Amino acid sequence: QVQLVESGGGLVQAGGSLRLSCAASGRTFNTYAMGWFRQAPGKERDFVAAIKWSSGYTRYADSVRGRFTISKDNAKNTVYLQMTSLKPEDAAVYYCAGRPGSGSLYYIPMKSNEYNYWGQGLQVIVSS
Repeated sequence: QVQLVESGGGLVQAGGSLRLSCAASGRTFNTYAMGWFRQAPGKERDFVAAIKWSSGYTRYADSVRGRFTISKDNAKNTVYLQMTSLKPEDAAVYYCAGRPGSGSLYYIPMKSNEYNYWGQGLQVIVSS
């Protein structure tokens, strides 16, 4: 049973920083792509960032590139999303997601329906 447990959400002022964590358990994740998605009220669940567990290759949405950093700790089976320079438009529920990978070391899906496992979601509120 794959389980993704998120932590680190909360309230932050615009311009501030927040780090989200996603602890993965139940499988070996060496072939996985691990991603972060977010969903604001009335909007679709959108891709934010992802990392290929085996290679460390990352992808970012244009809206967060340069401000957010995705990383992983293999020993802890944990993926992080370090968010800096937060904007009010970053406010959303953030979801950790996992997808068993293909043979590619660098291909990372960017659609939510391409991911198989999901965390519980974390509310991120950015005050202005």
